Amino acid sequence: MVPGQGVAMVLRQSLVGGRSAAFYSLAGNAVGLITWGLLSSVGLSVIFAKSKLAFSLLKWAGVSFLVILSIQTLIQLKNEFGKFDFDSSAKTQFWPAFRLGLFTNLTNVKAALFAVAFIPQFVPKSVSLGMGIIVLSCTQSLVSTTWYTSMILAVHKSSVVLAKPSVRRSLTAISALGIMFLALGLAFTSPR
Repeated sequence: MVPGQGVAMVLRQSLVGGRSAAFYSLAGNAVGLITWGLLSSVGLSVIFAKSKLAFSLLKWAGVSFLVILSIQTLIQLKNEFGKFDFDSSAKTQFWPAFRLGLFTNLTNVKAALFAVAFIPQFVPKSVSLGMGIIVLSCTQSLVSTTWYTSMILAVHKSSVVLAKPSVRRSLTAISALGIMFLALGLAFTSPR
């Protein structure tokens, strides 16, 4: 739910391309989340669960990335529109919009970090790590889809307000704070 790359893509698609374009991109985003979960379940997470060094390297690389991303986002506040600039074109046909959502998620380091570092932390020790990751990744995809669906419907109703520069700057500030919160949370995680 933290504003970031996926939220910006869905908002842009919704504002510029309409509800259909946003829902097509949302489908691609959901498939991306499940893809990250599957990749994590077949081996990436096992490596990080078995090796404290590998886990620590991933964790601190993730913390560093999120802190840098948060600072860059805060710097964007000096721009009139913040980071949420909706003046670009939207993909409105099914396949290009779906591909945009999928590509946005598969290139989203936060999504990879969640699949490899966060999700395994919530798998009970009594459950197979791989199966637990798959179930939790599907749950994450469902929650994400529900959240984005409500967001798309809200954007449709309030697109005039969201187009204002002050609102976009506020979204940028919230995004920066949310990303920093994730970095702090990640810094205090321990291997499974």
